[in-house]
Amino acid sequence: MTAPGRFIALEGGEGAGKSTQSRLLAEALRARGLTVVTTREPGGTPGAEAIRNLLLAPPGEQGWTPEAEALLFAAARADHVAHLVRPALARGEWVVCDRFVDSSRAYQGGAGKLGDDAILALHDFGSDGLRPDRVILLEGDEAALAARLAGRGAETDAIEARSASYHRAVTAAFRAIAAADPAGFARIDGIGAPDDVHARIMAALSDLLEGAAG
Repeated sequence: MTAPGRFIALEGGEGAGKSTQSRLLAEALRARGLTVVTTREPGGTPGAEAIRNLLLAPPGEQGWTPEAEALLFAAARADHVAHLVRPALARGEWVVCDRFVDSSRAYQGGAGKLGDDAILALHDFGSDGLRPDRVILLEGDEAALAARLAGRGAETDAIEARSASYHRAVTAAFRAIAAADPAGFARIDGIGAPDDVHARIMAALSDLLEGAAG
């Protein structure tokens, strides 16, 4: 009988280090002999990647309304869950995902003022309410994250380029979501050397990793 897969999502605001920590986590899991799928949202499948391009580089000058944005994210997630996440979990693989539904809850639900109920209703409809086994929320003070983001030297996308007040609202929403579900979230200090942050993440996953081996 195939052992059940595990689903780990990494969340946080812009510059939190999700991509780096997703990579380090996947490498550590593979070193334990586990089969790991790394993916991201929006994206992960051809259909979801096409929607990602629409979201991060909107056509026209006005951009998307919060409602349209939430619908597009939910559509991308539905495709991603159906064609990548659920099949991998059914095969007993570990899925490490850079963002999942809690980003929609924080960005569109919180900062976009659509409310949590609307986002969760879309998620229930599109992805049957799938939840990660653990959400790693990478946190850090605003100045440190802004400096990290600036240090990348890359062009910002439509969401990264939003106002500081918008991103503060995202951070507040993430904190409220995590505080309401302490069993589902591990809140990790994302500031410091990548290997130090990675060690904190591995410690936060110790219960899921116990006995897990390929």
